[in-house]
Amino acid sequence: MIQFSMRHLVCFFALLFIIQSPSDADSDTEMTVAPRVFIDCRYCDEEYIRTEIPYVDFVWERKEADIHILITRQSTGGRGKEYTVAFLGLDRFATLNDTLKMITAPGDTEDQTREALVRTLTLGLTRYLARTALADNISIAYSEEAEVTEPHDPWNSWVFSISLNSYLNGQKSSNQISLYSRASAERVTDSWKLHTNAYLNYSESKFDFGSYEYASFTRSQSLRFLAVRSIDDHWSVGGTARVSSSTYSNIDVRGWVAPAVEFNIYPYSESTRREFRLLYELGASRTAYSEETIYGKTSEWLAAEELSVTLEQTQPWGSAEVTFVGSHYFHDLGKYRLMLYGDLSLQLIKGLSLNVYGSGSRIHDQISLPKGTATDEEVLLQRKQLATSYDYWGSFGFTYTFGSIFSSVVNPRFGS
Repeated sequence: MIQFSMRHLVCFFALLFIIQSPSDADSDTEMTVAPRVFIDCRYCDEEYIRTEIPYVDFVWERKEADIHILITRQSTGGRGKEYTVAFLGLDRFATLNDTLKMITAPGDTEDQTREALVRTLTLGLTRYLARTALADNISIAYSEEAEVTEPHDPWNSWVFSISLNSYLNGQKSSNQISLYSRASAERVTDSWKLHTNAYLNYSESKFDFGSYEYASFTRSQSLRFLAVRSIDDHWSVGGTARVSSSTYSNIDVRGWVAPAVEFNIYPYSESTRREFRLLYELGASRTAYSEETIYGKTSEWLAAEELSVTLEQTQPWGSAEVTFVGSHYFHDLGKYRLMLYGDLSLQLIKGLSLNVYGSGSRIHDQISLPKGTATDEEVLLQRKQLATSYDYWGSFGFTYTFGSIFSSVVNPRFGS
């Protein structure tokens, strides 16, 4: 009797194992299902992507995806964009990862950019589709490549930009006009980064209080030059020079020159995904003030140093950036400034994400404050910089999304 029961018990567990074990039929069924794709991109036209790539299922939750596509970008020397598209295999494609890159020109339209991105996504998805039954529906076309020649560049990698913008509004008792102009020239190669820019900003406001009228204006302008020499995949040296003025900051004219050195713990080649940079500057300035300062100065020479530390990460779990900046003047070490900036976008659990932004500063270097007190109008209209020992700003919030995981259908009616 006992022998009979043991035999049946063994058969029962064997049968249970067979039922629960994945069968070839289950595997075949999985391979006929379209891959689930999660697009991780803050600046992409996802509706266009879903429309142009209808043969996969797009999902809004990373944990439900078979493929996580992480798209990052950075500026090129020609003012274009280099997109890094990382294909991260999940679930049934857990061991299949890939990275492709595409570059857009500065004159490319939004439509040209999204077409190029879809073409890159299509190429990257092919190796995943080839491992499913959907491969039977894939066809690959090849157009003969033209002869590649070294392009002639009459500008020698220099890129120039000029802009002029205006803004105005008004009503019966007030009106405002603002003008902003900017010009820049930049040359970026593997060895050198040269950049110069100039800007001019003018703003004027008028208010009619019936018994009297009040007019306010602010003006600022700056000319800046940056030169950076690449040493290797971790070190860079260079410097900045700039001339500026600002009615808000009580600066008639200020000149500043500072050599600098930077070390990136991670290779610069990984900059789209992660950076850990330490930048040190040592400089001197000559300043002429519009009004006598609270320290009795109308002009002065000063030397200062600054250290900034920046950590940036863009990973499948989200993105994060932390920057710490510390600076001080040498003539008085008590004249210093500390600043901390943070930016975090984090997926906590399925459907729940956290977004945090913020900055705070400890300020003890306001050497340009004018003597005397600001009028009520200057305070309300922010015409003059005011004394403070700190400033801060911040924002945080949660987003929770639930329901159907699929997001492939596009319906443009009544807008997006």
